[in-house]
Amino acid sequence: MEDVKTNSGQNLGIAALITGIITFVLAVIPCVGIIAIIPGIIAIVLASVGLSQASRQNSPRGVLLAGLIIGIIAVIISFSQIFVAGKIVRHADKWPLDIRSAVEDVKKDVLKDLEDNNVSIKIESNGNKVEINTRSNKDSLIMQLEHLESGKKDKNDTLKKVK
Repeated sequence: MEDVKTNSGQNLGIAALITGIITFVLAVIPCVGIIAIIPGIIAIVLASVGLSQASRQNSPRGVLLAGLIIGIIAVIISFSQIFVAGKIVRHADKWPLDIRSAVEDVKKDVLKDLEDNNVSIKIESNGNKVEINTRSNKDSLIMQLEHLESGKKDKNDTLKKVK
């Protein structure tokens, strides 16, 4: 006597597999993965019902098991995102202070770097070339700018002719 195999539960297996794959894709997306719990539970239920039908009527169970396994893994991944989101929310109140202090540190570093830079300006006019080299100390720059704007030349002038 030969066992007759039927296709009982296969439609549920295909539905569970497709739902499980969609659930898995949603589960691995940060912040969206929490929503994947619902289709994951649907995939598990579909696969379970299909497995019970398949076992009663001696049907193949491969697609059903694949849908069940993928659904369970997706639900576990999705469920783990609840803990990650909870941890983020618990520490979110400290973020504004951390961000503010980081911005202040960067601002101080940038201002310090700008104050310590060397400036080299080259000007060409009517065939003459002039080069201005200076250290960007704020006070000396202001004095040099005022001196240059006045148009007076003295022996301590930092302008030199470049050929």
